[in-house]
Amino acid sequence: MEKKLKLTTKKYKGDTSVISLRLPVELIERLDDASNKTGRARTDVAIKCLEFALDNIIIESDEEEENG
Repeated sequence: MEKKLKLTTKKYKGDTSVISLRLPVELIERLDDASNKTGRARTDVAIKCLEFALDNIIIESDEEEENG
């Protein structure tokens, strides 16, 4: 079953820190679209997307890729 990220109107709470990212324009547009549809700030949507991605990431080492 394919995993999906469900966004609600609840905002993120907790300690934060500032980072700077360069993102493709298309990705920013998709982020803004999700922000507009949910009524959440762009930052809130980005946080939820990053949390989801990091919770579901599979990291393969270069060694695994070379050995197939």
